[in-house]
Amino acid sequence: MPQPNSVPLTLPYDAVSTVMEPADEDVISAVLRGETASFELLVNRYSPRLFATARRYARRESEVEDIVQEVWSKAFRKLRTFRGDAPFEHWLMRMAVRTCYDFLRNHQRSRETIISDLSDGETEWLDHFEAAPEQASETAEAARELIRRILDRLSPAARLVITLLEIEERSVKEIAALTGWSVPLVKVRAFRARAEMRRILKGLAREKYL
Repeated sequence: MPQPNSVPLTLPYDAVSTVMEPADEDVISAVLRGETASFELLVNRYSPRLFATARRYARRESEVEDIVQEVWSKAFRKLRTFRGDAPFEHWLMRMAVRTCYDFLRNHQRSRETIISDLSDGETEWLDHFEAAPEQASETAEAARELIRRILDRLSPAARLVITLLEIEERSVKEIAALTGWSVPLVKVRAFRARAEMRRILKGLAREKYL
């Protein structure tokens, strides 16, 4: 008969995971002591989020992989600068956002959207936008696809701030922390980015009737 205070031989799955998975701080300490193989634990833990972030800014999977690789290279080189005053994930995501911004600036392309390339749904949405901009729904699938096209045409700073503010739904203070920009600068760039999007939309709507 088992003793009242005996420890069960089989722990629940979650408990096993908790015991076996070291905290980020412990992994970092091990890496800084010279146990560099431990860094792979961080790579496995946070790569899915890094890939999801990079895919917001790059089209080709090869570009996404390059961005993630660059983030991890920077993280490894600068690991000693991590002070632990915020979670490692926050520190890593700041690095990821800034790396994505560098990617946008270094790979800025002139991507013209041709009216004939638009789907019927996107063209119909443009009709609604031209007739009544304030009533054009942003929840429609066609609208979301059109917005993705427009994002490709934005300047790097505008695309970054719109992605963080409107798509990831981050606050102005969060964006300032991620980018290193001041709060007033984030607000100014958000205002300019929205104006840039409106200009592109209006330009597409005019082109439709040429």
